[in-house]
Amino acid sequence: MGKDSEAWEKDYSQRGALWSGSVWHLPPLPPGSRVLELGCGNGKSLAGMGSRSWEVTAIDFSSSAVRMCRQVFPDVNNGTLCVADARHLPLRPGLFDGVIANHVLSHMHSRDRSHAALEAVRMLKTGGTLSFSAFSDEDFRSRKGVVVEPGTTENAGGICTHFFTEEEVLSLFGMMTLQSVTTRRWSLRVRGEKFPRAEIQAIFLSP
Repeated sequence: MGKDSEAWEKDYSQRGALWSGSVWHLPPLPPGSRVLELGCGNGKSLAGMGSRSWEVTAIDFSSSAVRMCRQVFPDVNNGTLCVADARHLPLRPGLFDGVIANHVLSHMHSRDRSHAALEAVRMLKTGGTLSFSAFSDEDFRSRKGVVVEPGTTENAGGICTHFFTEEEVLSLFGMMTLQSVTTRRWSLRVRGEKFPRAEIQAIFLSP
């Protein structure tokens, strides 16, 4: 287990379910699609897939996260939950109609993000859809933590977060055809003060 996976395993084992709320940007895939989710965490995106008739494979490199997903979503739309690393996927290439990468590549250093992007593309069928989301460098949290790479900070627990520009996202998946890219902006009010939040969501098609 690497340093980054150890940090996430510790966070999940100590704090439990880290993610809550709803997912607003699942890809428009038809019923029966084979879908791979990278970094399923404690199942926030899986909860949103409950009404979709997809065959879902969901992976995370934290065994604690996968265990929580299995407790909440034992069937996973007749799919599979497993412990695996998005940078080195033990799956057959070209198997999936869609790959979902919600806030997972942003928790990797630059070299690892590139590896994971290539792995995601390798998993897709020709014409398959990749759905990507991550926080933008416009988000107020981009100025928190210790800077370890340009645009990347690390918290006290050893977890890094990269805050993207739209141009970075397009470059990361430059081998694919861009269908759409959007930055969603909103405000978070804490003790009467507003803080800017910003999230990038993009859809790409596999060549």
